[in-house]
Amino acid sequence: MTAGGVAYEAHIPLSVVEILPKVGEEISLPTHVVVKDDGWQLFAFSSEMERRLFRKLLTANGVGPALALGMLSALSARRLIRALREKDIATLQGVPRVGRKTAERMVLDLGDKLDDVLEGEDFTGEPVRGGGSEDALRALVSLGYSQNDAERAVRAALDGGGQSVSEVIRGALAELGRR
Repeated sequence: MTAGGVAYEAHIPLSVVEILPKVGEEISLPTHVVVKDDGWQLFAFSSEMERRLFRKLLTANGVGPALALGMLSALSARRLIRALREKDIATLQGVPRVGRKTAERMVLDLGDKLDDVLEGEDFTGEPVRGGGSEDALRALVSLGYSQNDAERAVRAALDGGGQSVSEVIRGALAELGRR
C-alpha cells in the first residue's frame, strides 16, 4: 500500500518472498506491467537484473508472463542466465511446465542475447547443477507439501549443491524440516 492508501496486487517470484520485510515496513521493488485485452498485470522483482531477465524471457517464442515468473521462482536469475548461456536443457526442463521443446527454443532465442540483462552486474557465475528439480518437486507435492513450499525447498536444495533427484529431495526435506 502506498502512502496515499492505494494498494496494488503484484505477481512475484519466490526471490521476492525471501526478502519481504515485516508487516508495516516499506519495500521498494522494480516492477513490470503486462497489458493484455483482458486486463493489466503487475509483476515485481527483487532486483533490477531480475526484472531485465523477466523482460528478456518474454521475448522468447512461447514464453508468457506466467512461465517467465515460474522460471524465476524455480531458478535464481544468475542460474537461469547460466543455463541459457550454456545450453543446459536439463536444468531448464527442471522448471515446472518447461518441456524439452520449450527449453531448446529458449536456448536458441536467448542463449547469446543476455549481455544487456547483466549490465552493471558482477557475473562471477555459479556452478552448473543437474536438472532433477521437476521430479523432486512432484515427489514433495505427492508427500503433501504445498506447491509453493515444495518449490522454495527445491530451489534451496539446488542452491545448496544437490544434483541428482535423490540429493535434491533430501536437501529439500531438510529445508522443509528447518521451517
